[in-house]
Amino acid sequence: MIKREIIDARELNIALNRLCCKLIENHGDFTNTILVGLQPRGVQVLDRLVRLLEEGYGVEGIRTGALDITFYRDDFRRRTGEHLQANTTRIDHLVEDQKLVFIDDVLYTGRSIRAAMDAILSYGRPAKMELLTLIDRRFSRDLPIQPDYKGRQVDSIASQRVEVLWEEVDGRDAVLITEPNS
Repeated sequence: MIKREIIDARELNIALNRLCCKLIENHGDFTNTILVGLQPRGVQVLDRLVRLLEEGYGVEGIRTGALDITFYRDDFRRRTGEHLQANTTRIDHLVEDQKLVFIDDVLYTGRSIRAAMDAILSYGRPAKMELLTLIDRRFSRDLPIQPDYKGRQVDSIASQRVEVLWEEVDGRDAVLITEPNS
């Protein structure tokens, strides 16, 4: 596998700050908004955004949650040879009539987002659902799902993998694209 960095720490920080500004512009003081990170990697994006919103922009009282979509995926029963591990769902707020912003690291086929929409309905009926993704892999959708907020757009082919690295987990901030050896 050949890995190459396509976004460095500085560019990633710029994208995250731009996303914060867009969220503030559209959600104001976040009174009727809940930010929901999709497990596992969307929660890392959520954590970074909340830290920036609080420390860099002075926003207080942001309500958050973490949503596991493992058993809502349409390929749940189709996977063979791999034992799925569920993550924790933490939704401590009523979602009924609230604006939700789903947060994920990479938008690829759209199937994870469809699963998130199914899963969240177990907690109530939101007034509105939006999608924030750090990386939008365009030209690869299986479903008609598009982000409302995107940090960066990446053109990639199906055989490539896009991976977001975080200082807190991976030792550095970066976005990599992995290509199979020719």
